[in-house]
Amino acid sequence: MEQQVEPHRGTTILVLGILGLVVCQVCGIIAWVMANKDIPKMSAGTMDPAGLGNAKAGKICGIISVVILALVIIFYIVFGAAMFAVAGSEGAFESLEEL
Repeated sequence: MEQQVEPHRGTTILVLGILGLVVCQVCGIIAWVMANKDIPKMSAGTMDPAGLGNAKAGKICGIISVVILALVIIFYIVFGAAMFAVAGSEGAFESLEEL
């Protein structure tokens, strides 16, 4: 009697990982989470291991997209703080104090 295994979602994870790199970084987060759930199942034999390569590639793409997202957020925070510092040093907010 053959054991019934869950179908793999490797292609879905890979597509989400690529979308995370190209279009929307939220897709990368989803790919990373899905891969973290599916890869152990594939290793344990409860999920079809045919999609293991796609799942790992999607996970890597997802991780890269999350790192890029974090760097962009940090850049905007630093850039925004620098702009406020420059505007404050040039007296741009003095007119607001008179109100």
